[in-house]
Amino acid sequence: MPHSSRPLRKLGFLTIGLFDPADPAAGHESTLQVIELGERLGFDSAWLRHRHLQFGISSPIAIMAAVSQRTSRIELGTAVTPMGWENPLRLAEDLATVDLLAGGRINPGLSVGEPMRYDTVKHELYPDSAELEDFSYARVDRLARLIAGEPVREFSGKQGVVEEFSNRVEPHSSGLREPLWYGAASKKSAIWAGANGFNLLSSSVIFPEANQEPAFAQIQRSQIRAYRDAAATSGQSHAPARVSQGLVVIPTDSASVKQREKYQRYVDERTPRARAPQGPRGMLFAPDIIGTSDQIAEQLYAHAGFQEVDEVAFALPFSFDHEDYVQILTDIATKLGPALGWTPAGYAIPACPRPLQAVERRQRQRTPLGT
Repeated sequence: MPHSSRPLRKLGFLTIGLFDPADPAAGHESTLQVIELGERLGFDSAWLRHRHLQFGISSPIAIMAAVSQRTSRIELGTAVTPMGWENPLRLAEDLATVDLLAGGRINPGLSVGEPMRYDTVKHELYPDSAELEDFSYARVDRLARLIAGEPVREFSGKQGVVEEFSNRVEPHSSGLREPLWYGAASKKSAIWAGANGFNLLSSSVIFPEANQEPAFAQIQRSQIRAYRDAAATSGQSHAPARVSQGLVVIPTDSASVKQREKYQRYVDERTPRARAPQGPRGMLFAPDIIGTSDQIAEQLYAHAGFQEVDEVAFALPFSFDHEDYVQILTDIATKLGPALGWTPAGYAIPACPRPLQAVERRQRQRTPLGT
């Protein structure tokens, strides 16, 4: 097996948090349990992906607030929050509130651009300003300034007997500006993130430059290096220039025969999209990596993008069952992570996760008699 000159320093995972539309509570409870398990296994971070008007997590901030009260150490992030759906001032308030509740463990990951399928939703999202909304970098920059505590207005002070007003977003979480991340898929966005004091989330989707050979790993490496160069010359005092890579990995060490068959079918169905550029911008997908932890580690060590980082947030596959995520996370923490030189944080043998039936019992208890 190849050896890394830089052991993996931080290991996280990303989940989409799917649920059954007929019983959404159970899916959310599963997500909370998965993150609790991640903390017990020693993961450094858990990340939540937004899914608006779909059957996945639409409110990661609410999930982070809930799980912050059921965990004590694991960092909680979004990968990413699409700012086109958000009011920066209101989002700054929510993020600061949850960061304080979590004891400073929040890692907001952000992106810009027009909301997905904007034409189908703009009449409800921005009924009076749909054609005027600014979906550029300025939107995320405004959020960052508000989180940093820059003034919103000149007015502040007491009015009347008890009303007291602030000129900045409240509550203020003083350390929240530093762990802001930007999800960049292009070189332009990577450079912008580095120049403006954001950490970099580089995932399994990238856009190549014009006339650039469509080789995912090499392009990802070039984007990471461009980000670091921009960060080094930015003069941003609060820019730690951290980079986290997110790929889909599926270790099969402790998987059952049925699980391995299901996992392989999933990878086989998704592999064709990684063989050629997609869409008018030539979008590139990284292939999912499946196999034993040793096999996955070997492929990662040979990956030009992975060679550039010492932090990862591996993406959990979509549409798997709760038991599958338990197996995958356990194998990542106990086999793949150590194979990559990672040391679990506060590792303890995980107890059996609370059964999902618990949420069903709570629902029955809340149901009025006679219904």
